This record gives sequence, C-alpha cells and structure tokens, in this order.
Amino acid sequence: MFAWLDDLTEAQRRAATHDGGPLRILAGAGTGKTTTLSARVAWLLATGAAPERLLLLTFTRRAARQMLARTASLMAAAGLDTASGSPSSRVSGGTFHAIAHRTLRRYAATLGIPEGFSVLDAADAADVIDMVRDEQGHAASTRRRFPRKSLLVDLYSAAVNTGRPLSSVVPEMAPWAEDSVEEIAEICRGYVRRKRSAGLVDLDDLLLFWRAAVQDDRLGPRLAGSLDHVLVDEYQDVNELQVDILTGLRRADPRITVVGDDAQALYSFRAAEPRHILEFDRVFPGATTVILETNYRSSQQILDVANAVGADATVGFSAVLEAARRAPGVGPQLVRCADEDAQTDAVCDRILSHREAGIALHEQAVLVRASHHSALLELELGVRRIPYVKYGGLRFIEAAHVKDMLAAFRLADNPGDVVAWFRLLQLLVGVGPATARRVVEELGLLGSKEEPPADVLGAWQQAAAHLPDAARPAAGALAAALPARPGESIPTHAERLRIAVAPLIEATYPDVSARLTDLDTLVAASTKVARLSDVAADHVLEPPRSTGNLAGPPVIDEDWLVISTVHSAKGLEWDVVHLLHVTDGNIPSDMALSSPAGLEEERRVFYVALTRARHALHLYMPERYHHHPNGRDDRHGWAQPSRFLSDRVRSRCDEVTERNHRPDATENLPPVDAGERISVALEGLWV
Repeated sequence: MFAWLDDLTEAQRRAATHDGGPLRILAGAGTGKTTTLSARVAWLLATGAAPERLLLLTFTRRAARQMLARTASLMAAAGLDTASGSPSSRVSGGTFHAIAHRTLRRYAATLGIPEGFSVLDAADAADVIDMVRDEQGHAASTRRRFPRKSLLVDLYSAAVNTGRPLSSVVPEMAPWAEDSVEEIAEICRGYVRRKRSAGLVDLDDLLLFWRAAVQDDRLGPRLAGSLDHVLVDEYQDVNELQVDILTGLRRADPRITVVGDDAQALYSFRAAEPRHILEFDRVFPGATTVILETNYRSSQQILDVANAVGADATVGFSAVLEAARRAPGVGPQLVRCADEDAQTDAVCDRILSHREAGIALHEQAVLVRASHHSALLELELGVRRIPYVKYGGLRFIEAAHVKDMLAAFRLADNPGDVVAWFRLLQLLVGVGPATARRVVEELGLLGSKEEPPADVLGAWQQAAAHLPDAARPAAGALAAALPARPGESIPTHAERLRIAVAPLIEATYPDVSARLTDLDTLVAASTKVARLSDVAADHVLEPPRSTGNLAGPPVIDEDWLVISTVHSAKGLEWDVVHLLHVTDGNIPSDMALSSPAGLEEERRVFYVALTRARHALHLYMPERYHHHPNGRDDRHGWAQPSRFLSDRVRSRCDEVTERNHRPDATENLPPVDAGERISVALEGLWV
C-alpha cells in the first residue's frame, strides 16, 4: 500500500513516517521539501489520522493547494480514496493570516470584535494611522522632521511582530527619529483605538487576535483540542508572534512538524528570524531533527560554491548539499568586467551563446539584488532583440477601482468602516478630503470613541447635507444599496452595490470597459462567501499580482528571458542563472549592513541566488562604477569584490576577465622615437 515510499530517500522516508513528538525537517535548497511534506501528510492520513484534525500552514495558499494535490495523488496510488474523494480534501490548509481570519470570523463575538469586521490592507492601514497622525498635530509640523505614515506603520508592525518595545525598534529602524519615540507611541495607541472603534482589523491584528484566542484559558484548549497534527512549511520565515500561536495550539499535544531551511531566511523586514528554526528544539523539547541534503536541482560544481558560501557563515547553514546526479558539468564562472557597460555586453553574449547551444531563453534568468540593477541591461536587450519578462507589476488590489468596489463590500457589513467611507465619498462629484471628513464626522465616525455609533446609516440624511447638490443623487443611491434587504442573497446584494458604484467608476477613471469587467469579477466572487466583507478580506490575504487590460496588439515571440530580484526568485529554478553586480554595496546591499544579522541575511540572499541554477552559473563583477551612468563624463569609482567571494568560494569558480570585444584597430608601422620628439617640442616651455 505504501509503495510510493520507495521513491523517497532514506532521510525523506524517516521524516515522512515519523511517529511521535515534534519533528524538524531541515531541507536544503532543491532537496524535495514539498515532496517530503506531502508524503508526511499522506502517511498520517493513511495511518488513521482524521483529515479534519490536520492543519497545514504555508506562506501562500497556492503552496497549500499544491501540497494537498500531491498528497491526493499519493493517496490515490495507495488506493485510499473514498467514494466522497480523497481524505486530503478535508485537511485544513492555508496561510497563517487566512487561518487566523477564519478563526476570527467564527469566534468574533467571543473575542470582542464585530462579526462584520473589515480587514485592512497595508495601504488602508497607513491611511488610518495618517488620520491619527493628523489629529495629533504632526501633519503640518515644520519644526522638525517627523515619520510619515508608511514608516509609522512599519514601526508599529515591527513592534507587534517581534514583541519588542518601540524604544528598541525605533533606534534600529529609524535612528533619526529616536527623540520622537513618545509621540510615535501615542500615535500607535491612537491607531489601535481608531481600529477598535471602527471595527477594523489589519494583518497584524489577525495574528494578535488568534494568539489571544489560543492563549485564552477557555478558548485556547478548545482550539488546540480540535487538532491532532500541525504541519508548518517555510518555518525559517516565522516571527515571534507566529511561534506564540503554534505553542498555544500545541499546548498539550507535541505533534507538530516544521519544514524549512535556515539558509534561505530572507524576510527580516517582516520580523522573521532564522533563530526560530535553529532553536526549535528549545521551544518544543524532545524534537527529532531530519536533515535533507540530497539536491535534485543543481550540478555538484554549483553546489560546491553554495556550500563554500555557507561554510563562511557565522551560524546556520545546517545542510551541506550533495547532487543526486554526479553528471559532468561546467564550473560556475566569475566574470570580471571593466564597468557596467562591459557587464551588460558580457551578459548578453552569454545569453545568446547558451541559446545557440540549445538552452531556451525562458530557461535562463538574470537575477539582481534590487530591481533597478537591471536598468542598463534592459536597454541592451531591446537593442539586441532579446525579449524578456520582469517579475513584478501593479497588484490587482492596488488598482483604484477594485479598492473602490471592495470598500462598498466592507461598508455593507461594517458601516463604521471610516476608511471605506473616505474612499467612496471622494468618488462623488465635487467631494474632496475636507468635505468627506465633514460627512464622516457627521456620521459619528471620527474622534476617540471606543465604540462605533449604534446606527451609522440612520445618520446619513443629516450627513448628506454637507455634500454638493450634484453629488447627492449618486450618494443617495450608494447609501440605499449598502444595507441588505430581507431574504436577499449575497450575490444579489453584491450586484446592487455594483450598479451603485459603476457610475462613479465611469465618471472617475479612463479605460472604463476593462475596469467594469473587474467589478463583475468581484461580484462573481461573492457567490463563494458567507458575507460580502469576506470578498474584500480574501483580496487582502491573497491579492492577485496584476490586473490585465483589454487585448492589445499581438506580441509574437517563441521565447523570452526572465529578469527577477533574488527575493522573487526564491523557490524557482532555471538551467542557467546570470547574477549581476557581485560587488560590495550591491551584494551585500549597503542598506542592510547596520548590524551583523543584516550581513548574515545578505549572505543567505547570495546563497539563494546561487542555488537557483541547474547547470550553469555566471557571476558578474564590474571593476568600476560611473558616477553618472547616463552622463557623458568618465568620473568613476573602483568597485570592491563582494565580501562573500572569499578564497574558499573563489577557488571553486572559474575566473575570467571580460575584455573589450570591440577593440580599436591597430596597424604595424615603422617605429617612431616619439619621446625624443616630444622632449624637443617641449624644450621651449622651460625658459
């Protein structure tokens, strides 16, 4: 029945079939982490675990779906599917924030939050904290520099997720604002009060309330007792708050499995720390550790370089990778280039050379530490007619018309949502921030009150008197569409809101046709939820990366190169990887060198970049950088090789110096004693 276990390595099999207490799987890059975790879920189900009592936590919903789909395949192979489908379909899987949202919706009343609470994305959270900043008199201050809303949100979030006081967070993240800690703290307190009074929950609150639930003496045992097994992917990326949640869920049951790689911990800006996976056995005593070191991705020559980088680290890098296939390969290349222009030529030459050798463009990637590092290369790719895609783009949730419609959905469940009111009111003709604020004040939604008004919509008629005459018909239609009608289905209510919002979208934005289609998509999403605010929450928890326009002129190309930052490339792989700017200040980034921990994270970024390559790896090292890359002067500075290119690392690379491949022509002529001629010519200047 378990024939599929034969396809696993001995270490993978030990991890998959572990029976007992806490299990830590240290899975090096390319060692089959997903295969192992899926096999473990399948093993637990096959040996009698109830699927509804398993919780699989991942950092993306897609990862959870993929693992459970792979688990279903293993269950089918073992003949363990039932008439109702695979048991894996009943396993709870998702991100920390998604499971937290589900828990809060179920126990909202118990936790003291409105049942129809609104979930704020990062931009909305910044807007709320900006309101508080303004009310406390910091918006118009010119006496001294004071943090703006984006930094205030980052400081608040860092304190919440690390459990450290602002007095230690501010000096580390914004040392110039250290003398403003008290004012920042008061803004954070006001931000918390404003969210509570308006029924708003940000992403950090989802985890805070979940932690409060699992640590509660009455609710905590109920939540923990509903689970037999908890499995966590990418454990190197958890923060202090998430560890607290896991210890609460496993307060009386040690059956927890975590999978991760301390060498790939890259998210300190989210308060994640690799120490959590390294110290797992301290938090969960008696833990068993299995290390996966057989790499199925890269050649041994590439792994030797990655292992050398890890050997130079001060802590971590538990897995020493060994290639599963000892096929002959080429050594990684360290390419010295005269400057950035020479680097661009060298990269393009090698890309086209690999293409002629049979490696398609889409099997090659150019990786950079920061997005702007590829600017010169992108120009040259256009000249050489090399098509490319660059990872990134406008997130769907940031498209203004989408947020407008989601604001209406939020107000339908939570009329006290001050952010949603501000957004929709400013779509009306002649309504700006000042008028919107007067209307919101009349609705009773501003101020320091702990509780929202009892009947916000009941105050609408009086509040609408502050609107210009031209805005009142549309405003009235919107207000009338917000409350649900008796017996009305959620999709019908969503459609009424779309009808009210669509004229505002048409009057505000260009490209109306594509935008209205997006509104239809949001209405369609309402067929799968229990309340309209869940549609908005779903887009905050897992936003689509981009939104498309209507079809334009055709782009016909059989192939394309990939350009990506190293962070965006995590989890991906290509036959050939070109890593640009392997010089100090770029790799490692000078912005990350304020602490030893920052330097070590940059080492892990470098390691992740190296381990994306299957067969060939090129590291490019410009020797000089021009002060004005787009100018015509020749002022420049010498670059220093990356400090990560130690003797140990360089000894495993083939070093080449890229010469100017378009040298000036030379001719062989009879010798001329130019020095003597110059001396004679200059003699008259010395009198």
